[in-house]
Amino acid sequence: MLRIAVTLAALGAVAAALAVGSPASQAKEAKPFPEVIQLPNGFRPEGIEVGRGTTFYTGSVANGAIFRGDLRTGRGTVIIAGATGLAATGIELDRHKRLWVAGAGTGTARVYDVRTGALLRTYQLGTPPATFINDVVVTTKAAYFTDSQQPVLYRVPIGPRGGLGNAQTIPLGGDYVHVAGAFNLNGIDATPSGKWLVAVQSVNGRLYRINPRTGVARLISLGSESVPNGDGILLDGRRLYVVQNQLNLVAVISLRPGLLSGNVLTRLSNPNFSVPTTIDDLGKRLYAVNARFGIPKPDAAAYQVVQVRKPH
Repeated sequence: MLRIAVTLAALGAVAAALAVGSPASQAKEAKPFPEVIQLPNGFRPEGIEVGRGTTFYTGSVANGAIFRGDLRTGRGTVIIAGATGLAATGIELDRHKRLWVAGAGTGTARVYDVRTGALLRTYQLGTPPATFINDVVVTTKAAYFTDSQQPVLYRVPIGPRGGLGNAQTIPLGGDYVHVAGAFNLNGIDATPSGKWLVAVQSVNGRLYRINPRTGVARLISLGSESVPNGDGILLDGRRLYVVQNQLNLVAVISLRPGLLSGNVLTRLSNPNFSVPTTIDDLGKRLYAVNARFGIPKPDAAAYQVVQVRKPH
């Protein structure tokens, strides 16, 4: 170990310098993370994932392209090119630096090496047109996908060394009631251990705790409340954030132990919201992506990632 002797006076000078900071360091620290990050015109984003450091990823529902950006600088670029016949809705990174992508109406899921952009595997989960692979969550043992058109989850096992297994279909049961012809199960997340999954049913604003092994769903009671137009969700301990897309809101819910009941604490709004769909976080900041569904000329429109502060 290297040891350096200093005088008390020197220590005092160092402490003072650290407390005040140089003008350059003050300017650097004072520069805020941008509240709005512009994405490429016509990108048509849907999912968002915050990765290592301040890196974020978002996918295009139009052609499956993947954009990587920096939450600190607001800059970024497309790292995986889109293609006709592809789509990207929910996306999530795993610990093996792979990006899992839900393929919407294509019925597929794709897995990429996020470092190289190489496509590692494609899974055909549902059969078009009666499918919409909407969102994905990855635990240490598996990736789970929702299908907004079918009363099932899809599970892709992940081996101890990261090996990819074959897809399995898990019928939903318990309290779950499928609504024919509607947009059903949407956003999904998991507890850190992977013991429970939590998902939202868009058509009626219901939340469910789901056993990932059996598919048995238990309704999460919110009293007289619900989360209509529920889309992407984020489970942070026992605090659950639910994006209510067409309402331009994010519901903040405090769940009780066991995750079978909770209270809506507040709903976050932001003048920059324009049909946000999915959400992720970095420290005290939440980031929602504007999908802007229903706007004219979506292939030429502007799209954004919007920062919102977590409530205390």
